[in-house]
Amino acid sequence: MADRSATPPLLKQLNAKAVLASIREGSPISRAEIARRTGISKPTVSLALQALLESGVVRETAPEPDRPHYGAVFFEPVPEAALVVGLDVGARFLRGAISDLDGRVRARLDVELRGVTAGSMLETVTELYGALLQAIGRPAGGVDGAVVGVPGVVDPASGSVSLGTNVPGIEERDFVSDLESLLGVEVRLENDINLAALGEQWRGIARGIDDFLFLSIGTGMGSGLVLRGELHRGRNGAAGELDYALVGVPEELDPCAQAVAVLTEELAPTFAGRTSLLPPYEPRLVFAAARTGDPHAQAVVVEEARRIALHVLPVAAVADVELVVLGGGIGTNGDLLLDPIRRHLAEWLPYPPRVEISSLGEAAVLTGALAVGVWAARETVFTA
Repeated sequence: MADRSATPPLLKQLNAKAVLASIREGSPISRAEIARRTGISKPTVSLALQALLESGVVRETAPEPDRPHYGAVFFEPVPEAALVVGLDVGARFLRGAISDLDGRVRARLDVELRGVTAGSMLETVTELYGALLQAIGRPAGGVDGAVVGVPGVVDPASGSVSLGTNVPGIEERDFVSDLESLLGVEVRLENDINLAALGEQWRGIARGIDDFLFLSIGTGMGSGLVLRGELHRGRNGAAGELDYALVGVPEELDPCAQAVAVLTEELAPTFAGRTSLLPPYEPRLVFAAARTGDPHAQAVVVEEARRIALHVLPVAAVADVELVVLGGGIGTNGDLLLDPIRRHLAEWLPYPPRVEISSLGEAAVLTGALAVGVWAARETVFTA
């Protein structure tokens, strides 16, 4: 026979969670409005509010200006009940931010990196973390945890990193334990492009979309796949590793920065005397020249768009995603790439996805890290 003694505490917890969710969605909000939205009786709402007020999760507040309130008391969540830290560990930059439970960024700092290794990265992360706390004038005790985006495949169970070649040495050490020892908070490690996808879902162009692909193209290529509203990691945490999608195809189809430079060099003899481009063919300059009408650069862009479309193709064909979001240093050249990519996909697929440029840009990974941190911290604060 089931033990019924646990039912009242469970119902109490569920009621309090429903009340808190209603306050977060509709604050400032009155007791009567909470009862109407949740379907919970006013006396039960009052009991839940008392517990939430005593725990410091919510507080009384003034009603919205020009809104009738008839003497009612209004409530709002306490954003500073906990803080979360997001970190984006890249090959060239370390980006960090600290936010409250509303997701409002209280401080952000970026550090340019040179000759990064896992060991030097740990030192830089520690310094950046201290600077973020100093910037907001808060001790480390107010931080619920840190979410760190890293290049490479992150094992969902152990947090170990593989294929993390952008940060030499990260695969040979327990990066999570190292970070937790240095920062003194719980650390969650996640693939950086997976976080970028979650950032676009939370605050970017993918809001309200359940099935989409985030494709980042820069010095390397990575993707994050969201299906049915949830991040799809795969069995080994390696879902989205599109570098391997076209392995075995004899044609060179790499769309990343180094491949763009190689392609530009290969096409150079065809446009001798008709181009402003000179070695070593930096991709940024190639795209800039294409905007001025340089035929050599425009030919490179045409081929680059085809290569990107070919990497989108297998995901769109199999997963039937609604949206593809392009990011990264090369992927954000939407004025040159979007139209030809869309044309290719429309030609090749019966149901081509919409293709757009990231609305968050270089902040996508950091935004995703904060999103994951906020979701976890809200649960932790409620449980505590």
